[in-house]
Amino acid sequence: MLETAFFNLFGGLAIAAALGVILSANTMHSVMWLILCFFNASGLFFLLDAEFLGIILILIYVGAVMVLFMFVVMMLEVNVAKKREGWLQYLPVGGMVSLILFIELVAASTSGLFGSEKMATAAHLGKEVSNTEEIGKVLYTQYLLAFEIAAIILLVALVGAIVLTLRERKDAKYQNISKQVQVRKEDRLRKVSM
Repeated sequence: MLETAFFNLFGGLAIAAALGVILSANTMHSVMWLILCFFNASGLFFLLDAEFLGIILILIYVGAVMVLFMFVVMMLEVNVAKKREGWLQYLPVGGMVSLILFIELVAASTSGLFGSEKMATAAHLGKEVSNTEEIGKVLYTQYLLAFEIAAIILLVALVGAIVLTLRERKDAKYQNISKQVQVRKEDRLRKVSM
């Protein structure tokens, strides 16, 4: 009973926070709503005995990614008045997409697949089972190739982001590494007799 109450609490707050992300006019408020949504999703992971995923969600997404989002939002200085211009031209397409998604949501929820008699209840694992160990076994054996490909893609994205933001300015001093490597001691050292 208590578990169901916490599930409803975390699930309801996660849905409310997701709506806050979408409906908030201020970008900074949207980021704060997203942080609340991540915390509630982490609470749902804890209820499913997936403590590792809950902690990773808090550490990685809330601790790192959302801080990065906040810095990006603060640095962009979005002009809200200009953003609101011409929103009526996108209203028919947005309304059509919203209507289609709402129809799909209603059809999926009334199809009978999500009835309480067909839903499996999550059984709690014993204390001898470690989530971190089990995830590591599966990740580094069965999904090793996918894990390595994802790491390479993230590395390429990181290098691409660095290359895109790298600008040469005329007023800055830069090192010429090839000149530094080719220098001889005679070019830098001068003997002075006293």
